[in-house]
Parts: sequence; C-alpha cells; structure tokens
Amino acid sequence: MKKLAIYGGQPVRSTFLPYAKQFIDEEDKKAVVEVLGSDYLTTGPKIQEFERQFAEYVGARYGVAVINGTAALHAACFAIDIQAGDEVITTPMTFTATANSILYCGGKPIFADIDQNTYNIDISKIEALITEKTKAIIPVHFTGQPVEMEGVHTLAQKYNLKVIEDAAHALGSLYKGEKVGGLSDMTIFSFHPVKHITTGEGGMITTNDEGLYKRLQLFRTHGITRDPNVLTKQEGPWYYEQQALGYNYRITDIQAALGCSQLHKIEVFLQRRKEIVAKYNDAFQNIEGLVLPKQLPHLQSAWHLYVIQIDLSMFEASRKEIYEALIKENIGVNVHYIPVYYHPYYQKLGYKKGICPNAEALYDRMITLPLFYGISDQDVSDVITAVQKVLQYYKI
Repeated sequence: MKKLAIYGGQPVRSTFLPYAKQFIDEEDKKAVVEVLGSDYLTTGPKIQEFERQFAEYVGARYGVAVINGTAALHAACFAIDIQAGDEVITTPMTFTATANSILYCGGKPIFADIDQNTYNIDISKIEALITEKTKAIIPVHFTGQPVEMEGVHTLAQKYNLKVIEDAAHALGSLYKGEKVGGLSDMTIFSFHPVKHITTGEGGMITTNDEGLYKRLQLFRTHGITRDPNVLTKQEGPWYYEQQALGYNYRITDIQAALGCSQLHKIEVFLQRRKEIVAKYNDAFQNIEGLVLPKQLPHLQSAWHLYVIQIDLSMFEASRKEIYEALIKENIGVNVHYIPVYYHPYYQKLGYKKGICPNAEALYDRMITLPLFYGISDQDVSDVITAVQKVLQYYKI
C-alpha cells in the first residue's frame, strides 16, 4: 500500500474550503440590529413571529423555538413522557444528540440498522425490535433525504407508538410532495451554522397536536406557566407555577430575528444546494470505485450533506489516507457519522459493535464533501478536481 508521506505536491487550492459554513447578508444583519434597538432581547414578539412563519413553511399548526437542536430533541422526548424503562427505536447513523435525548429522559435507545441505498433507518428492521417497552420511533432524515415515513407510521399505528422525526438535515425536504415538518407527532429542526438556515444556535419543534404544543412550551421555560386555565390557584396577577421539571431552553429575540430573515431565503439556499449536487453527480458518476448518494424518485432531499462511499478494494489506500490527502488539497472533508454506539459512553452502557452491520460498513467507507450555499462554481470545481486527483493517485 502506498504511504501517505509520498502524497504531496502543489495543492489544488491555496486556501482551505470548509465542508459547511453559514451565509449571512446585510438583510440578516439589519434584522438583528433592529432587535438590539427594541424593547426585547429575549422572550419577545420576534420569537412568536419566527415560530409562526416556520410552522407555516413546513405545513404544521405549531412551532416551538428552543436554544438548539439537541434541546428540541430533549423537549420532544419530554412531551411524549419518555421515562425510565421506556425504549425508543432510532438509527445509529446520526449525531449523538438524537440518542442522547432519549437517555436524558431515562429511556433506552434501540438502534435499527440502515438501508444500504438511502442510509436512512431500514423500515424492515424496526418491527423485530418493538417490545412492550417501546414507546416511540425517532427516524432521522439523514443528509436531508426523507425516511419512508409511510412505513414508520404504519408501525406506529399498529403498536400505538409516537413518532418524532429528526429533521435537523431536512428543512425543505419533500416526502411524496409534502414538506417534512407536519407529517408526524413532532418534528425537530436545527439552526446550527452548518444547517440550511441559522440562528447562530437554535432549534424548533413542529407539531399539529395542541396538547404536545403546550407541553413543549412548558418544558422550554423551567416547567413554569402563567396560563390561568391551568394554574392550580390564583394568588394575584404576579402568580406563576412550576408544574414540571423543565429547562431554560428559551431562544432569544435576537436569534429569532436572524431566523426570520434567513427563512425568507430558504428556497434560494435549497436551489443552490441542488445545483452543487448536480455538478458533483455529473463529475463523479463514471469514477469506478466511487458510490454516489441515491435519491428515490418520490422523495426530494434538502441536501444538507453530500456523502460519497469509497470502495477501498479499488484503491491502494485506507479511508484515512484518502481523507488526509483531500485535506492536503485544502478540501475540508468530514465524516458523518460515527455510529452512535461506537462511542465509549455507549460502550459503557453495554452496546456492542456488530449490531448494525450496514451502518458500520457505511462508516468505514464514507466521506462528506463540502456543500453549502456560499460555495462558488470555482470552489465546486476545486472539490471535483481534488477528488479526481486523489482517487487517481491511489487507484490500483
């Protein structure tokens, strides 16, 4: 096998291109400055405006904004009353926050393997994992490609389970013509800077269920309410009650103002991502040993990530060597994700490697290429050139 030390020479780029980055324009800055000059910096009208606009965009009745995507997941698990002894089925091919949110509430994550084509949770693997302890399913729309939600909903109805969609990658994704966000009991989104829109940090839970909506609102503000309709007594206009053990997961008006401004550009952001993906697909489709992401015809991905698989039997290199060679070319590649149960914390909980072979095989071969709105055509060309150069160098 060739040694990485001999891979070198003049890199394709002179500056480093990150795998993802936020896009902030003058309108975004203006929206934030206006709030800084207003009466409210937090818990004000901009939050409700952002929630209303976002829910309308994804086709849900309600939106609840919180401080980040992890908080959104935690709030959703709280809202359906996940407790000690409960089991929740999810995918290992996700960021750890998805499974961690189950643990936060005392539940146990149960990992179902992924589909080899879509990299999403394999619907056919879920039913065998359902027990009398199962309370919910959390499918993850990995890279922005929607999960086959009809199959998930069929199982949920059969076994009386709740469904929380993790759509951190999927703002603007379409499942059979409908936007992800109003299809299940709850759907969560993330507004981290690498996502489709950003509020700096931030998250949202959408739902059509008024009861869940009220539970989510309660949870994000210490479990405290001032709603006269649910207070156990009324001592005066100042009176409030803590009715649950909630958290301070409130987002600020500053962040919400940025969110409103960013949301106005979402269709432009999505279109540019599609254009970049089309360029990648066209350039890479005939490279032997490279597996490109597949999109099913009845789904429309929001393309949060562009993940390639490398058939290492075709190259005289490990995934690590190929990854590091691309970094030498100043291409900011990444890997999404390490299977959740690989992490030492989950190993200590008793999870063992080998339980999801498809996810594990994907992890060994995957690399994420740069994909974000602000990439120029020259940046895209540089990525393509670097990938072709590195793979040609290591080709057997």
